[in-house]
Amino acid sequence: MVIPVHDVNPVRRTPWVTYALIAANFLVFLSTPGIADSVSGASHLSQLCRLQAFLDHYAVVPRELIHHQLPRTVPTGAVGVGAHGAGCVVAPPGYHKSPALSVFTAMFVHGSWLHLLGNMLFLYIFGNNIEDRMGHLRFLVFYVVCGYAAGYGFALLNESSGAPLIGASGAIAGVLGAYLVLYPTARVWVLVPFLVFLPLRLPAWLVLGFWFVLQAVYSSGEGVSEAGTVAYAAHVVGFLAGMVLALPLKPGTPPPPEPRRLLFGRQARHTW
Repeated sequence: MVIPVHDVNPVRRTPWVTYALIAANFLVFLSTPGIADSVSGASHLSQLCRLQAFLDHYAVVPRELIHHQLPRTVPTGAVGVGAHGAGCVVAPPGYHKSPALSVFTAMFVHGSWLHLLGNMLFLYIFGNNIEDRMGHLRFLVFYVVCGYAAGYGFALLNESSGAPLIGASGAIAGVLGAYLVLYPTARVWVLVPFLVFLPLRLPAWLVLGFWFVLQAVYSSGEGVSEAGTVAYAAHVVGFLAGMVLALPLKPGTPPPPEPRRLLFGRQARHTW
């Protein structure tokens, strides 16, 4: 898997919405119960119970979204001791959960630092150009629509599942799909793990196309031992939604600047 670090595609205006989305994701993450100890790996029962209660409230649950089957009891975040030992206390929910609204709230919830930082890296690199092309408000609407497409798409494919779905990756996949449509020839600096991390500058169609193929393969269950922890199908649906929504903008999109011929950060000697 290649790691993008920078694209050679300058913008004309400051991507305020992209920055605001990144900030919002960090703020929600830092306010999520139990996250403070996730760096050290510590996980006490009380933290797990609070985290489970938080996810039941704000995450997408496919069977709730598709069949509107809301649970009669949910974790309260408290710890109790029963006949089988200590565990999370469950009770009738003290709040009204809207499954449709949970698709939106789940876009800002992440389960670990790696989950958050990986998503925000992709949004930071590719989101600014899409916002620059669409404008601030249209980009925000586009981002949310892609997130909803990914959430509902995943839920339809897993309609009986009671596992929570969280993360901004579905919406960000839409950003990647739009970037592939609008800027396929833009150059992207990536790190390729090959004994060490090897820096390469590759065209966006290769980087993003390879990413999409991996998600499609993983969503089918091939190449992974347990696909249940990552919603690859949501990535695929979000990516396709972003491509479709970006197609009308393709004719009027100026091509990215032709980069100087650099090889690993140095001027290449080729004259062709």
